[in-house]
Amino acid sequence: MTPALLLAHGAGGTVRANFSPLIPMLSRKRKVHAVDFPGSGTTPRATGPLRLDDLADRLVAAAGGEERFAVVGFSMGCAVAVNVALRYPERVSALVLTAGFARIDDETRVRMREWRRLLAGDRADLARFLVPAAVGEPTRRRMTAEQLDGFLELVALTVPPGSAEQVDLVERIDLTGELPALDVPTLVIGTKHDRMITPATTRRLADLVPGARWAELDSGHAPAVEAPAAWARLIEDFLDDVG
Repeated sequence: MTPALLLAHGAGGTVRANFSPLIPMLSRKRKVHAVDFPGSGTTPRATGPLRLDDLADRLVAAAGGEERFAVVGFSMGCAVAVNVALRYPERVSALVLTAGFARIDDETRVRMREWRRLLAGDRADLARFLVPAAVGEPTRRRMTAEQLDGFLELVALTVPPGSAEQVDLVERIDLTGELPALDVPTLVIGTKHDRMITPATTRRLADLVPGARWAELDSGHAPAVEAPAAWARLIEDFLDDVG
């Protein structure tokens, strides 16, 4: 039986925002399960700091009775996916980690702190910070002024209430000691035009995972918007190959 597929979204995101264009494509061969983390979607906001163990357990609970599953992580969700594999090694068949990190570097930490600061202010200012960091320059050049304004407005209107706790978790994640112990087929995907989590940061993640394969998307930090079909194809081809 083909293993199911779990999706782990990124900080300041939701399952819908980070994966919705992929789900119909990925669902053709596999059952797909996902959950919004605390403060995203309809999931209540956390009352304290987020913990990777809790997010991993929430994601596995969303799989219901599935005995085996692959996990696709995006950005912060890559750390959740790794944690699932470490906590449930007998159930995880493969990992696909996109735009992820083992530990953020100093430049990214500055961006995270600015993100948290702007969360306390005007949402339009936050959107003007997030969009250039997330959307790759080639994609922005193709957008008309009206499209860009619409995207900025959409981002400003859809900031999850739990973004502050999720960004705080990003600042605390450090998987450099755990990744060499992973024993599961893994594909790491870098996003070539990413200014939020740079391809070099994601490459460092790949270098720590034994036997990890590497691929790149012609995308910024919004592959569901910029390159959904190519992203889904990389995921499907890898999962088909590893079984």
